Amino acid sequence: MPSPKRKYSAVERELIRTLTLACETAKSEIVGFRWLTHDVDYERFPQSLRVTWMFDSEASRARALASADKARMLALTQAAFDEVGISVSSIAEHVAFSVEQPARGKRGQGH
Repeated sequence: MPSPKRKYSAVERELIRTLTLACETAKSEIVGFRWLTHDVDYERFPQSLRVTWMFDSEASRARALASADKARMLALTQAAFDEVGISVSSIAEHVAFSVEQPARGKRGQGH
């Protein structure tokens, strides 16, 4: 029996592609947004899938979350999931917003 990671490799590739498009769109629209990343435990897919939107500062993050930008980021994430065929009951439960920390080593899988 194939491992969950192998079973979902095509989904992972497509998810990276659609999230990369969402990221590039957001970079041109949302002040202070820098990049996004995702993580998932394929043993608990799609419940464990989480997309984290990264900002350059806490002020940028707070400004985005207090504006229509938050809805835009949720919509971009939902569109990426939809394009891949990932169904979740509440997109907000699969999205986080954070601030870049100074580089001390390798970063996670960014888009």
